[in-house]
Amino acid sequence: MRHDRISVFPIHPPVSLIVQKYGGTSMGSPERIREVARRVARFVDEGHRLVVVPSAMAGETNRLLGLAKELNPDASARELDVIASTGEQVSIGLLAIALQKLGVKAKSYTGWQVPILTDAAYTKARILAIEERNIREDLDAGSVVIVAGFQGIDDDDNITTLGRGGSDTTGVALAAALKADECQIYTDVDGVYTADPRIVPEARRLDTITFEEMLEAASLGSKVLQIRSVEFAGKYQVKLRVLSSFTDVASKDMGTLITFEEDENMEQAIISNVAHNRDEAKITVLGVPDRPGIAFAILGPIADANIDVDMIIQNASTEGLTDFSFTVHRNEYKRAMDILEKKVKPAIKAKGVEGDDHIAKVSLVGIGMRTHAGIAARMFKALAEEGINIQMISTSEIKTSVVVDEKYMELAVRVLHKTFELDKPPSKETMKP
Repeated sequence: MRHDRISVFPIHPPVSLIVQKYGGTSMGSPERIREVARRVARFVDEGHRLVVVPSAMAGETNRLLGLAKELNPDASARELDVIASTGEQVSIGLLAIALQKLGVKAKSYTGWQVPILTDAAYTKARILAIEERNIREDLDAGSVVIVAGFQGIDDDDNITTLGRGGSDTTGVALAAALKADECQIYTDVDGVYTADPRIVPEARRLDTITFEEMLEAASLGSKVLQIRSVEFAGKYQVKLRVLSSFTDVASKDMGTLITFEEDENMEQAIISNVAHNRDEAKITVLGVPDRPGIAFAILGPIADANIDVDMIIQNASTEGLTDFSFTVHRNEYKRAMDILEKKVKPAIKAKGVEGDDHIAKVSLVGIGMRTHAGIAARMFKALAEEGINIQMISTSEIKTSVVVDEKYMELAVRVLHKTFELDKPPSKETMKP
C-alpha cells in the first residue's frame, strides 16, 4: 500500500472500469495535479481500471484564446481550435508524469490519437464516434489511460473543440463508448445543490437527482454539468456522479448521483432545485405581419447563423400585426440584432427591433411538478409579493421558467428557495402522493 496516496473510502461496490473527469481548478497547479494523481492511484490500488479526462489548467484556455484575439480579433475558428486544444494536451502530459512518479503505468492521448471523431463545427463540434481500440489495449496492459477532454478530429483531420465545458462531454462519451461502470465528474463543488450556495447559503446538496431534472437544470443555467454531457449520459444510460476533488472521499461526502427516474423506488420531492441564468438576452421584433410562416422568416436567418434560441413568445394580433420576442445567449446578442436589423426587418417589413441584454432567467425544476397543480401560480405569487415583474414565461412538465430584470435575479432565487422550503429535506407533505 502506498501511504502517500489519498485515502478513498469506497462510495459504491467495486467496479472494473471507471471514467473520471477533472475540471480546470482540479488541475490548477502542480500540487493539485499531484493530488489528482494520488486519488487516481488509490483507485488503481483497489483494482479498478481507470480512464481519466482532465481539463486544461484553470485559466489556460482563456489565456490562449486571449493571445489569439490580441493578434487578430477575427481569427479563424479552425486556428482557434488548434490553439485552444493545447491546454488539455499539457494537462494530460503532466498528469501522466505525476502518475508515473507514483509508480503507476499511465499513457496520455490527445483527441486525434484516440481518435474521437467529430463534425467540422469548429469551436462547438459534436462527437460522432469514438474508436476505443487503442484505449482498451492500454487498459488491458494495466495502464491508466489519460484522454484530453474538449477536443476531437473531423473527417479532414482538422483538430476540433467541443465548446466550453466540452471535457464533461468527452468524459461521458468515453464512458458510453467503453461501457464504463460509472462516470465520475470531479469539480470544485461537492455535488448538485437546491440552488447556487453563493446566492442561497441555506441551499442543500442533493444525494440524487434524476436525469430529466439534471438535464433541465443544465439547460437552465446550472454550471455543475455541461448540458451535452447530461444528454449523452441519458441517451446511453451512463451512471453519472458529481464529486468534489477538494474533499477527502473518506468522508461521508458522496457527491450527487444522477439517476434514472424509473430506477428510483423512493418518492421524489415536488421541486428539486432553483436554477438561474444571467447569460441570456431578449429580442423583440415589433409590428410583425401576423401571417403563416412569419416565425420561420424571423428565426430562419438566426438559425442559419448557428445562433441558438431559447424562449419564444408571440403576442396576440392587433390589426394584423403582432410582436415576436425570443431569447438568445448574451454572447450572440449583438450578432442576432445585426441580422434582424439588416436582413429580417426589411424582408418582412417589421416596424422595429428592440433588445435587452440585462435580463436573467430563473427556473423551478422538479419531476414532482407533473402531479402537482398550482406550482406556477405559487411561484408567480411569491415573485409578485417582492415586486419582481415577470417579462416572459416558459413551462414544461418538470420546469417553470421566468425572465426577470437582471437586478432582481438573486432576490428571485432566494424568494423561491424559501417559498418551496428547499432548505429542508423533503417530507411526506412535500412529496408525491
